[in-house]
Amino acid sequence: MQKSKLIEKIRCDACPIMCFIAEGKYGACDRYANKNGKIVRLDPLLILNNCINSGMKIKPFLNTEWNGEIIEEKDIFITAIGSGTTYPDYKPAPFIFNRNIDGNDFVTIVTEAIFSYCGVKIKIDTDRHLGLERSIIRYKNEAVGHVMTSEYGSQMMSLGGVDHLTGGSKLEGRMTCEVLMNLCNKEPVELTVDEGSKVIVQAGKPPIINDVIEKKMRVGCGSATVGMFASQWYGLVDEVVIVDDHITAVVSEHEAGKVLGWESTGISINGRRSTPGRYFQVANPGSGWGGTDINDPLVILGKWNEKKGAREGLKILMVSTTGEEYSYYELDKNLLPKKKKFPNNLMKTVQLIEENCEPAMCTVMFVGGAGGSLRSGVTKNPVKLTSSIHKNKTKITSGGAETFVWPGGGITFMVNVIDMPENAFGYVPTPAIVAPIEFTLEKEDYETLGGHTNSIRTLEDIFSNGGEYGADKKIIEK
Repeated sequence: MQKSKLIEKIRCDACPIMCFIAEGKYGACDRYANKNGKIVRLDPLLILNNCINSGMKIKPFLNTEWNGEIIEEKDIFITAIGSGTTYPDYKPAPFIFNRNIDGNDFVTIVTEAIFSYCGVKIKIDTDRHLGLERSIIRYKNEAVGHVMTSEYGSQMMSLGGVDHLTGGSKLEGRMTCEVLMNLCNKEPVELTVDEGSKVIVQAGKPPIINDVIEKKMRVGCGSATVGMFASQWYGLVDEVVIVDDHITAVVSEHEAGKVLGWESTGISINGRRSTPGRYFQVANPGSGWGGTDINDPLVILGKWNEKKGAREGLKILMVSTTGEEYSYYELDKNLLPKKKKFPNNLMKTVQLIEENCEPAMCTVMFVGGAGGSLRSGVTKNPVKLTSSIHKNKTKITSGGAETFVWPGGGITFMVNVIDMPENAFGYVPTPAIVAPIEFTLEKEDYETLGGHTNSIRTLEDIFSNGGEYGADKKIIEK
């Protein structure tokens, strides 16, 4: 009986999976492959070239020949995208390079960090009801996050986190990893909220809610809208009602109307009165007028009081906080509002509301907690790196983009993915997200940290020789 031919495989140690990869094949992460008996990175390391005349440019170099062009060091920044990781933890970061900026020596340490403690915070510009606070958000039927407290004109979501990545079922972890990577790489994803809406989210794009593209973010709540535009309506109508899920406003009762000398109209609103002219809970949340569940604004009106100014012919404008919905009414002899043709002289006021509404957009912020392995890749004494960051001696970027570092213990940072280069994020099947991170500090401070000074390289050396993956390094299984 003929023996089967043994296939030589090379072990990749870029993550804890430790794949054995055959010639011409790639690992479970789709990022590393066996090419001609070497582990190579499939996507190239990126540099940012900030030339004065050409602006910011992104250039790959590990997959192309360097032409030897000399560029001023201050205009070059090597990102961690494509650099590889520090796994196993004791290794120095894949690239530690020195450059001179305005006469000062700086060191930048770049690595692709493996994040189990990570997620995204999503800001969706809309008043439409997506779901109740704390409702579960699903991706391909798996729970991947929850609805957060809404903000001014926006609905907020939190996706990911270690409990979803590793604390649930294997499928939940895989779907959480997939949705995070897709969102961070600026791809559209479809999410559903339990007992709520379906929404397609893509960084930098308008949300699509229940198959309808959201175009405008509200100018403000009903009360703010009255404050901004009451003077535009004075003398044109007798009453204006701004329908809003949070604060519905009535001009004649509002302080802005009182200052203008607005007369009482005898109006009543079916809601909880807060301060004069401001009403809460006039309707349930929904996808109708002003983020409510109503399509006929008259349902929020009670009986008109003749003793307080209601009269036949009284003119009423009802409008939403985006100016997208509006109607005009007049009271009949029974003091019932009847819809009339919308007057031309009111159209400019409605258009002014809409003009002041900003375009609706989805914002995706990646949040990651930088832990032991990547800190060990920077210094032999990791706590000193944390201290240096919080003292603003070490600057963190992600794919070259500015980050916000949360106060308190550890290194928890947040970055707007729209500011990052394309396809900056990857994954490992543990599951975890792989994200670029760069640390920049003065060389003297790096030495004080106990950094891996023996691994500091010049830009020319990096351009000429690349990094670890592509070198003659093999661990072979037969």
